[in-house]
Amino acid sequence: MHKVEIDAEIDLLEENKRLANENRKYLRENMIKAVNIMGAIGSGKTLLIEKTIDALKGEIKIGVILGDVICKADYTRVIKYDVKVEPINTGKECHLDAHLIHHCITSFDDVDLILIENVGNLVCPVDFDLGEDYRVVMVSVTEGDDVVEKHPEIFRLADVIIINKISLANAVEADVDKMESDAKKINPKALILKTDLKNNIGFEDWTKFIRKILEK
Repeated sequence: MHKVEIDAEIDLLEENKRLANENRKYLRENMIKAVNIMGAIGSGKTLLIEKTIDALKGEIKIGVILGDVICKADYTRVIKYDVKVEPINTGKECHLDAHLIHHCITSFDDVDLILIENVGNLVCPVDFDLGEDYRVVMVSVTEGDDVVEKHPEIFRLADVIIINKISLANAVEADVDKMESDAKKINPKALILKTDLKNNIGFEDWTKFIRKILEK
């Protein structure tokens, strides 16, 4: 019984890898950069997308893929910015996968950048490559300053780690330096940004990163 379950899981991940490579090929052929934004509910993923669109819409064309169990609330927020938005309701699934992305990326052939908001947790998205160019993991100080060390795998795979809501650190007794140190130990190659998006702290560092990757 266990062998059958293991074989099924291997087959699922292999198929996901195959489709992710197809997605990656399509994105490269169309000169599109894709950023997979992962993080727990309330970490600030949707606000990051909103602010990015607002800041860069005069420079580049942005598309957004929203993944959630039910996407209605986030879709309502993002569609106001007059960009191409594709909601993916995952139902009982706790992550996006390459197959779901494969079905919708062809409608983004005229954009420069696709921002993908993954389903809100720090566990399920780890194993599923979407074909993206960059992986971003957002975490909020309100989740506790031990959240990074408790979820090492998702941070190990990140290109960018964002520690958000730093203005609330004292109020929630969170040690931002510890969170940053934990992130550096797990992934010394990742770009680490400390932000408070609602107060516009650190956001310029994020837009610098976006502009830089679009130049490549």
